[in-house]
Amino acid sequence: MIRFVKYVVIAVIALILLLFAFANREIVTVSFDPFGSSDNAAFAITAPMFAVVIVFAALGVVAGAFATWLSQGRHRRASRKNRAEADRWRAEAQTLKAAQPTPPALPRS
Repeated sequence: MIRFVKYVVIAVIALILLLFAFANREIVTVSFDPFGSSDNAAFAITAPMFAVVIVFAALGVVAGAFATWLSQGRHRRASRKNRAEADRWRAEAQTLKAAQPTPPALPRS
């Protein structure tokens, strides 16, 4: 059931992206030169509007994921430290358990 819902959601998103692409097929020029005119810009890209929007949205998702990854660094570091400490305690417990003499068996009556 969950797999079916996932496929339905993906199909709806794909349909929305297709409709957006069909509605925004005009060619636009994206210029990264703030001082140049649109005719002689140092760095300009001419592409369909839907491609520009989708590429910049994807770049925004990647930038957000990278920022989240950076901000969670202290949590990952604390997790590694806690895991190492737990491993040390576990090894010490195993050592103590192995060093303990086994009690003699009680006679059965």
